[in-house]
Amino acid sequence: MEDELWKRLYPLVQEEHNRRPRRKRVQFSDAIILLVALWAILHDRPISWACRADHWHGTLPWLGLPSPATMSRRLRTLSVTLLLEQVFYRLGSVAAVSGFCLCRTIDSKPLAVGGFSKDRDARWGYATGGKYKGYKMFCCWGKAPTVPEALSLGPMNQSDQAGGMMLIDRLDQLHCGNASGYLLADAAHDTNPLHAHAAAHGLQLLTPRKQPGSDVGHRTHAPQRLRSIALLEPPPVPPKLPASRLGPELYRRRGEIERDLGQPGNFGGGLQPLPAWVRRPHRVALWVIGKLIINGMRICQIHGLTA
Repeated sequence: MEDELWKRLYPLVQEEHNRRPRRKRVQFSDAIILLVALWAILHDRPISWACRADHWHGTLPWLGLPSPATMSRRLRTLSVTLLLEQVFYRLGSVAAVSGFCLCRTIDSKPLAVGGFSKDRDARWGYATGGKYKGYKMFCCWGKAPTVPEALSLGPMNQSDQAGGMMLIDRLDQLHCGNASGYLLADAAHDTNPLHAHAAAHGLQLLTPRKQPGSDVGHRTHAPQRLRSIALLEPPPVPPKLPASRLGPELYRRRGEIERDLGQPGNFGGGLQPLPAWVRRPHRVALWVIGKLIINGMRICQIHGLTA
């Protein structure tokens, strides 16, 4: 599986790199730096492991390899980061259907580390099943099944509402202020500030309440939250009139993100709990994005898509 994914991943990175102007006075190109990192991520090994030629199993496409110190320095440069972003969004455009995106789904995924980890950026926070230390990935899936449309990383104690606001801001940047449609989320996102923030960027947040059917109380609610309640909890109608099914039918699509978040960890080399050498936000972000890119290549391979 790793060899098949690598044969598709290597030319994709090279193609994106060849579209950029060639840098002068560098021994290793940005493509080589990124490919070495992806080779380590694909095999669940540290970056230093991929800097040794005997760990490439005869698939080494160049004569030399950068040192771990060079990898650490170059992976933080803007040029390599932009190349990684190009590859990520190249996969996002593979299976995307052109036209208006009616529904997007948002959710978070905890990325736990050991409780005794010395990572000063990891935080204790609540996730499914208890309290953990680590980070949290916030993602928004649109039309493409390969990679998320928007992605953000935060500490474990960051709320889903704050992560949702970051995703909405990211969508607004990607679409130059023209993002629109419905945004499907779970009950943890049902707050007035998030509803108002989504509406300010042209999106209607659709999320159930923690206690459906209860009174909304006497406080002032955002009009968009009241609309979400009206769509998902339509009032009773006379027997001769059909009940509106718009809200429930739209919200049925929200279950897709559970599968989208589960797919990256359902194969060898996929997104599993963070290993001991993946600490600090820049390493966690590289590891997670690398795993999502590898999963996107796997989806392309399954469905016969060309990246």
